[in-house]
Amino acid sequence: MDIFEMMEHVVRKNGSDLHIGVGRAPVVRVHGHLYPIPELPPLAPEDTERLIRQFAPERALKEIEEVGTSDFGYPFKDKARFRVSIFRQKGCWGAAMRLIPTRLMSFEEIGLPENVKNLLGRPRGLILVTGPTGSGKTTTLATMVDHINSTMDKHIVTIEDPIEFYHEHKLSQVTQREIGVDVSTFAEAMRRVLRMDPDVIMLGEMRDLETTSAAITAAETGHLVLGTLHTTGSARTVDRIIDQYPTDQQEQIRSQLSVSILAVISQVLMPRTDKEGLVAAFEIMIMTPAVENHIRKGETFKIPSVIQTGKKEGMILLDDFLHSLYRAGKIDRATAMDKCQDPRAMALKLGGVS
Repeated sequence: MDIFEMMEHVVRKNGSDLHIGVGRAPVVRVHGHLYPIPELPPLAPEDTERLIRQFAPERALKEIEEVGTSDFGYPFKDKARFRVSIFRQKGCWGAAMRLIPTRLMSFEEIGLPENVKNLLGRPRGLILVTGPTGSGKTTTLATMVDHINSTMDKHIVTIEDPIEFYHEHKLSQVTQREIGVDVSTFAEAMRRVLRMDPDVIMLGEMRDLETTSAAITAAETGHLVLGTLHTTGSARTVDRIIDQYPTDQQEQIRSQLSVSILAVISQVLMPRTDKEGLVAAFEIMIMTPAVENHIRKGETFKIPSVIQTGKKEGMILLDDFLHSLYRAGKIDRATAMDKCQDPRAMALKLGGVS
């Protein structure tokens, strides 16, 4: 089986990832679980290198030789796109390939509350989509960009590594820049983006202080900025941003964040129990005077209680969302306990401390 037959297998099985490594047959992740492709033998070092060379671009092959890893997007026929990471491990080549759906999903399909749409019409501010790797952040961002593209006349600039969802021009003009292909780094892209007359900036990852600072500045100066962080929970997200800065700058950045953040959307993705597939749970923090005050004063530990009492503003805690999914029969108890922020409180909600 060559690499293209393996990609076909992933698409056919509705898998999310393909893993290629020495010592085991190629493995596909389906609904969160790993399955070796049947009847394929374990791969030898020469097998993994041969498979990767079948489809990796010259730029990526050069990069893996020089620095040991490379990331790129790969279109598979007209069926799918893969986000590919190739790397060396124990001196051999390996790859992890994430299947990117070609069809953009609606708010209803991903389960994102409707009130988030109202935030996307705001002229400026920072909306952060956060969660662990594989939690569906990219899909959520793509849904948001598509909503703006379909309903408003804006210039949307996306900065991604690599480009995952392709957006056609609809009511909006969409410019998509790929790190390593169109521009060297996220920081460089953010330095240049304000000269491109953007209304909306979608930043695939806020991975360093320079990029984070540029995103906050853009949000303050009249742009809607959509960004991601690998954190779970609104309070932790705010703390994570502040902690990037030197101590003597943290008071200033708290003040900036308190007026620039519009919302923090945290999400996790889980196998569902009512049918095949995955379901997302969300925590949504909307900026209110109370949240603004806690951020400015450095009292982020008080944010969850504001979210809990802010349902009228469209806020919800992750644990409350998980509890509602459990009560609806969409996830089981073990999943709710595994993904929650406060295990003791969740155990009480689910019926007794375990």
